Amino acid sequence: MNTRRPKGEMQPNRPAFAAEEGLKPEELDQITDSIVAALKTVYDPEIPADIYELGLIYRVDIDDSRFVKIDMTLTAPGCPVAGEMPIWVENAVAAVPGIAGVEVKMVFDPPWDQSRMSDEARVALDMW
Repeated sequence: MNTRRPKGEMQPNRPAFAAEEGLKPEELDQITDSIVAALKTVYDPEIPADIYELGLIYRVDIDDSRFVKIDMTLTAPGCPVAGEMPIWVENAVAAVPGIAGVEVKMVFDPPWDQSRMSDEARVALDMW
């Protein structure tokens, strides 16, 4: 796997992106940017910030066939849209041109906390 962003410690709203060696760097950059843009269209209905800026996306893996696997979490395990949000993410990313398919896995380790939010999300939520 070719890693675009460090696999180590997660940074605010910076998920680990990994791709197989068959993707050219410029293609990986284009696909990654398109996936991020798609993720930024998905909002938690109770929070006025998108899931990417909230830091809910932990990992994105892209294989040579352009199949994407996403690990994501929720702000709380009891979130009322827990069953729906992975479908929203799958649909948003599946609409990216060139993507062969998407699998979204819900994870809760590590648990989400406010340190995962970007400055943009902090401004939107007035959480400084």
